[in-house]
Amino acid sequence: MTDDLSSYQHPEFARAYVGASAIGDRRGAREHRVRLLSGLAGRVIEVGAGNGRNFPHYPEAVTEVVAVEPENTLRRFGGTAAASAPVPVSMVAGHADVLPGEAGTYDAAVVSLVLCTVPSPAAALAEIARVLKPGGELRFYEHVRSSRAVFGLLEDAIAPLWSRLAGGCRPNRDALAEIRRAGFAVDEVERFAFAPQALMPKVAHLLGRAHLT
Repeated sequence: MTDDLSSYQHPEFARAYVGASAIGDRRGAREHRVRLLSGLAGRVIEVGAGNGRNFPHYPEAVTEVVAVEPENTLRRFGGTAAASAPVPVSMVAGHADVLPGEAGTYDAAVVSLVLCTVPSPAAALAEIARVLKPGGELRFYEHVRSSRAVFGLLEDAIAPLWSRLAGGCRPNRDALAEIRRAGFAVDEVERFAFAPQALMPKVAHLLGRAHLT
């Protein structure tokens, strides 16, 4: 299941991300995470769980979270967060293209600032669809390409360099279109501008839920 995770290792970026994610939560991302996970129940797979910033916010109706993370440093921090989570959380070494579980294993899947980074959003979402039960729910919280022409073109221009510096993250992806192309029906989505760090400009984010058709 683990395959070769060497290409997913970005220890310097991962260490920086641990601190940056805490700042982002204080600036408003914590509330986004609470809304992302509200109402979930049953068995959940979180894809690209990182350092576990979502774990404290899972509702009690969730019986288990299988948290998949390829980056070793982030997974180590995630394991620490899992130990104090209000629901059972299992950290698993793996990546989005090969998820643990047979077809129809999970009631819901969570992606949180992940579709910007996976090598192929289409492949990741196809694998998520495979492991979800019929009608299973997808919760998503992603930053996406700006709808403002000038900013969108700027994000296109910086994407190659940004990806190298930021652990594979690409600022110009259209997560909502990818989710729809993968066969999910979008039930609810909110688009808003948010700056997770003090010196960053506000960038477009999506927060929503969809279900497998």
